[in-house]
Amino acid sequence: MSTLCLSRQEVRELTRTPIRKRQVAFLVRNGIRHYIDAYGWPVVLRQTVMPESTTPTVPEWRSNKAL
Repeated sequence: MSTLCLSRQEVRELTRTPIRKRQVAFLVRNGIRHYIDAYGWPVVLRQTVMPESTTPTVPEWRSNKAL
């Protein structure tokens, strides 16, 4: 499975329903950004619900001349 998007099982767990229309209604009602794929299933980007997990921390830059 792709790490970019939530799997269907993860969307099911998030919305607590296996029914597509209810999943979409839940996502719309809670303001969760998503899109509908060619088969009618809602697709949620992982970064939408877990923004901290995919962003690497970048250390602060410091010059080596001071050393």
